[in-house]
Amino acid sequence: MRLGWKLLMVLATTLAILLPLAMIRDLIHDRQAHRAQAVDSIARSYAGAQAFTGPVLVVPYVETVEVEDRDAQGVAHKRLREREGHWTFFPERLEIAGDLKPSTRRLGLHEVRVYEWQARAAARFDAAIPAADPARPRRIGRPWLDYGLADVRGILGTPRLRVDGAELALAPGLGAGGGGGVHARLPVPQAGTRLAFDSRLDFVLGGTESLALVPLGKRNRFALASTWPHPRFDGSFLPRTRTIDDHGFRAEWEVSSLATAARAQYAAGRTMPRPLAGPSRDGRAPPAAAADAIDAVGIALVDPVDVYTQTDRASKYGILFVLLTFVGFCMLELLERLPIHPIQYGLVGLALAIFFLLLLGLSEHIAFGRAYLAAGSACIGLLWFYLAPVLRSRARAAGFAALLATLYAALYGLLVSEDNALVLGAGLLFLILAAIMVVTRRVDWYQPAARLPSQG
Repeated sequence: MRLGWKLLMVLATTLAILLPLAMIRDLIHDRQAHRAQAVDSIARSYAGAQAFTGPVLVVPYVETVEVEDRDAQGVAHKRLREREGHWTFFPERLEIAGDLKPSTRRLGLHEVRVYEWQARAAARFDAAIPAADPARPRRIGRPWLDYGLADVRGILGTPRLRVDGAELALAPGLGAGGGGGVHARLPVPQAGTRLAFDSRLDFVLGGTESLALVPLGKRNRFALASTWPHPRFDGSFLPRTRTIDDHGFRAEWEVSSLATAARAQYAAGRTMPRPLAGPSRDGRAPPAAAADAIDAVGIALVDPVDVYTQTDRASKYGILFVLLTFVGFCMLELLERLPIHPIQYGLVGLALAIFFLLLLGLSEHIAFGRAYLAAGSACIGLLWFYLAPVLRSRARAAGFAALLATLYAALYGLLVSEDNALVLGAGLLFLILAAIMVVTRRVDWYQPAARLPSQG
């Protein structure tokens, strides 16, 4: 009965520790939300996540068509009416390139990554204007080149557009998917002729954390480079070639119109792509692009050691730390006959939970690695000081503290080796289980209560 009562008390204490651990995780998510608000605030005052679409050649026209109306008596009357329409032509070849110059802006405790994209977009058009139709008299209006931008506030300086070497004036206009943009008017073409020309737009575009490019050409080639060494490639297509090192990255995409539905999606009125720059507030990966967004390639300047994501991942191991510590206590009671009160279990569990709160607070002010070292050292030192009289030996307390230090070191290895976290975690649990089995292999579990010390 004494063993059963002891196990019941330890289980109740473990469940009680789950409450502060859950509260700490909620606090981490709340701080993540504050960081997202900082990103939104800077985006409102600078420019948000950017997307670039175009160019697209739009040729408007007004044609006379015959329609049938019925009067009040139901008699049909044929009338001639004018109807507005337009033809949309996409580039035969589209090449977009440029350098992303990153920088950071601070709002309170939070740093937000912004950039200036020194870009050039070159396109080749070869559009066949439909011939005149005697059955539908038609007037062709002035066509225009349309460029879409997710946030026109990001336009820095004055963009420069040249068509066949001649510079054209740019004006505000509607871009792809109803977003903002710029456009330039062209001379009115004749019916039945071909409108063939080369265009090049040079511009500087500011944005926050991410950029998307839409492949509207028959042949598309995109090239982006930056000194930021931690890119994340997302969107509908990954780079065909890329190089990433400590000095930055360079990536190139080659996309054929046969491999994307971007043209049809544009014609159907799909929305401007808006890639997310980071994980969601609960630490999960960013959601996929919206179902109604245009196919695009995406690049985001990410922080590889986001303190909230790392702290959230660490806190998920909190209950494991508590369980392993309590297992160690039970083994000491069983093998060394040391009485440990449930309140002492609870205080040690709270100290383990406080580690994650210290880690969160410190990592907002200093580098995550140093914050982890400081928080871990503080908790291990406290537990060593507290456990020395509880375990009736400084040596036992030091050994227990050393085991905790090993656990903290292993957890840090899991955090910095995200790609190998599963295999490392599985290996660690296997070693812990193997150690417990080796130590207790000679224990007579039919008479364990006889070995438990009295609390009195």
